[in-house]
Amino acid sequence: MSPPSSAAPSPPSTPRDPFATPTSSRSSSLRPQTTSSTASSSSSSAPRSILNNPIANVSVRFSAANASGYSVRPASSSVLKKLPRMRSHMLPEGQEVPKPWTENPSSRHLVAYYITYLMIFLATAAGAVQTYFSFKDVQLDNKPLCMVLDENFDNPDNVFGPNGTFFREVNMDGFGTGEFEMTTLSTNNSFVRDGMLYIVPTLTSDNIGPDAVFNGTIYNITDCTFNITQPDKGFIWRNGQFVFDTDGYTRACSAISNATARTVINPVQSARISTRFSASIRYGKVEVRAKMPSGDWMWPAIWMLPKDSVYGPWPLSGEIDIVESRGNGLRYTARGANYVQGSLNWGPAEGLDGVDKSYSWWSDKRKPFSDGFHTYSLEWTDSFLRISVDTRLHTLLDLRFNEPFFERGDFPQVIFNGSSLVALQNPWINGTNATPFDQEFYLIMNVAVGSTNGWFPEGQGNKPWLDRAQNPMHDFAKAESQWYTTWPPNAFDRGMVVYVLFILYAGLEPN
Repeated sequence: MSPPSSAAPSPPSTPRDPFATPTSSRSSSLRPQTTSSTASSSSSSAPRSILNNPIANVSVRFSAANASGYSVRPASSSVLKKLPRMRSHMLPEGQEVPKPWTENPSSRHLVAYYITYLMIFLATAAGAVQTYFSFKDVQLDNKPLCMVLDENFDNPDNVFGPNGTFFREVNMDGFGTGEFEMTTLSTNNSFVRDGMLYIVPTLTSDNIGPDAVFNGTIYNITDCTFNITQPDKGFIWRNGQFVFDTDGYTRACSAISNATARTVINPVQSARISTRFSASIRYGKVEVRAKMPSGDWMWPAIWMLPKDSVYGPWPLSGEIDIVESRGNGLRYTARGANYVQGSLNWGPAEGLDGVDKSYSWWSDKRKPFSDGFHTYSLEWTDSFLRISVDTRLHTLLDLRFNEPFFERGDFPQVIFNGSSLVALQNPWINGTNATPFDQEFYLIMNVAVGSTNGWFPEGQGNKPWLDRAQNPMHDFAKAESQWYTTWPPNAFDRGMVVYVLFILYAGLEPN
């Protein structure tokens, strides 16, 4: 075997493939010397990498004089052939880039240029015009306002009682919507604390025991207000005679629990308070800053009813719902606690309600309205009615009185009166476009629980009763373990809490 050759191989005449897989990442001067056969084999084969290209072979030695620690020198005295550099596209200094399109501009380019700026101008102008007319068309009540009620709940003695702001209604007949609560005088359900008004639902079983709710008990509610709140103090016309409505009084003021008949005593106690005897307005403004309650199947409401049913029984004389909500959580699929709704109820006959043509809502996508206080506002004139939350931009309802309500409702021409078909009469024929919302209304605040009128749609949120079942209140009471766990234990989180209330009349003085 011949000794390894120390002479460096001759550089190739042409550049090698720089992207081939290398046999070694080190320079040949750093690799161990091999046999002549290996060297000859290496010299005869094409280099696999720039790093073992013979023209790039270098030897590396440490130099104490070199601050970097290494010095680089050629591995042989042969003249190294450099690889050709890529052609530079850099312009020589002082030479300008030719722009032939500027010498003879295309008319199409000019048209496109001006069209772009024209469209920007038109879009800006259109936005400005739309903003102006949207602002101009906002209805405002510029009449002077007179304060009718300013309640900040700093004195509990001024809130309830004979001369108080609010009247507690005591009733257990469901208020015409099939509600499952009874409303009481109890300070467990309505009270003032720390400058705030609380309306809190509680369990009836906490007072009379769970067994009494379902069986063997006759319950007579204390201080029932049926003969105070009903028209004509509870008297009605029957068979040509003006008599006291005994059946209505019994339903409103008492209940019997019987396990065999599946009748129960209202399983929840709550409160319904009103300004029936203290404050009412015909046009003006109402502002209530309140926090909604939390808990499945709660139905909080701040609303208004006519002081005198001039046009007839509900809904002929109208109803104004400033805010209604549901206590069910964000996962409830029929607009739960993160929705608030405003609406008007009106109709030319009992059973005909045009609410579907006069309601809307506002929602918060991230949190329920029970998480904090919000300001619910009513602006009401003879030409429009607006309901909003926190700002006019958050409108629950914005209705202009630009046509009679009888025409707005698109009601049928004939109705069934119980015995035959009769032509539908217009009870507001002598009124204005605002009729029936042209009379005095008073304020009501309550927290209902459950109902059978459709406010809680069937098949939504594991609803434990059917509206048309034989005893829906019994089914609801039996499911207490399902829904009561969603009710917070403390009064502030469970109840509706009102911080401040304003009622203003549009004019120099209220009627």
